[in-house]
Amino acid sequence: MQVADMGVPIILVGEERPAECTAMYWDELLEAADRAGGAGREDEDDTRVVQSDLCALPYSSGTTGVSKGVMLTHRNVVANLCSTLDGVGEEMVGQVVTLGLMPFFHIYGITGICCATLRNRGKVVVMSRFQVRDFMEALIEHEVNFAPIVPPIMLTMVKSPLMREFDLARLKLRAVMTAAAPLAPELLSEFESKFPGVQVQEAYGMTEHSCITLTHGNPALGRATAKRNSVGFVLPNLEVKFVDPDTGRSLPRNVPGELCVRSQCVMQGYHKNKEETERTVDSAGWLHTGDVGYIDDDGDVFIVDRIKELIKYKGFQVAPAELEDVLLSHPSVQDAAVFPLPDEEAGEIPAACVVMARAAGESEEEIMGSLHFVDAIPKSPSGKIMRRFLRDELLKKSGQRTNPSGKPNSRRGMLMPSCKQADRRSTIPLTRISLSALLAGATNLGK
Repeated sequence: MQVADMGVPIILVGEERPAECTAMYWDELLEAADRAGGAGREDEDDTRVVQSDLCALPYSSGTTGVSKGVMLTHRNVVANLCSTLDGVGEEMVGQVVTLGLMPFFHIYGITGICCATLRNRGKVVVMSRFQVRDFMEALIEHEVNFAPIVPPIMLTMVKSPLMREFDLARLKLRAVMTAAAPLAPELLSEFESKFPGVQVQEAYGMTEHSCITLTHGNPALGRATAKRNSVGFVLPNLEVKFVDPDTGRSLPRNVPGELCVRSQCVMQGYHKNKEETERTVDSAGWLHTGDVGYIDDDGDVFIVDRIKELIKYKGFQVAPAELEDVLLSHPSVQDAAVFPLPDEEAGEIPAACVVMARAAGESEEEIMGSLHFVDAIPKSPSGKIMRRFLRDELLKKSGQRTNPSGKPNSRRGMLMPSCKQADRRSTIPLTRISLSALLAGATNLGK
């Protein structure tokens, strides 16, 4: 779909050449370029690159809709790299060895990791894919001191039995940066316990803003680290505001609203999609991110969830990520995803798929309200939970799509109200996890 949308005549590939498309390897391209030399250049001015030229066309993750091509210019990317310099202390310039694990077709990989590290005269250790043993061997062998990753990888580092094969004392890792998906507080605590001395830096960015928007620290202003579970501070040369998604009214500090940003990093628009461009970037140049968050009195920013993924329960809005935090706090749960299903009474009601730990004793039949057990939670290459896919699959299996009224035929797989509210930090037996217990642990965002 993306190839057709771009209309490119050729694809460059790495180790594998897809049989169904025209593709060539990087070394073939370089050899052809060497053979061609400067032949055919009649006017050197035709090859000059200017700031407004298109630099990259990365595609959005598509977690809440169809993936869209994001048009970024050289000025967009350079402006973002200049802004991110503020988060790097002078003592680290030229000293950073970064793990290049995230895919370079994703803005996090190419701008946030590769370009940002090289801009600071650092070194990037490139990995083609994540495998626990290869990952740990790369960290140890190449003495990586900075690893930009995503929460699913942190989850593996905490819970995979393969980690016992490695002497963690040999790690030179000073910090990990997690972005692209929310980091559960329970996972953060477990990671810090297993890897003491490794700083966890949370950040926020998006393809439409050329990558990083909020950074973990601001050494120039005496703020080396952000607060726990904050995604950091607003970068220099950016304007940020939080607005009511319905009215567009700017909101005060500590009040959740849609994050909007305006800067030279904002994309030129979506490729061949003027309607979505106008819906996302308003006439005043504000990029509407679709993410709900707030800024506190100290300037720390906290992201709650995606607007499109909020569960509308009886007129209230509940963040799936906070319900997932509650599930992940249970020792029998290895991974979890929460998403909305239609409900005649409540409008929407949370459903959950969970991956059980190997030592878990509960079975799907024993769970009140039928939490669905799955082998793995589907995620995008950038680590985002594909909630829409899970929702569609569950509706398909339960036959709810064939109901002419649009209402659910059954509540199997939903988290049903059936027990008293429980504190989110308590250990709730899985056989008693219910909607009311989960909602008690979540911060209601209001109507």
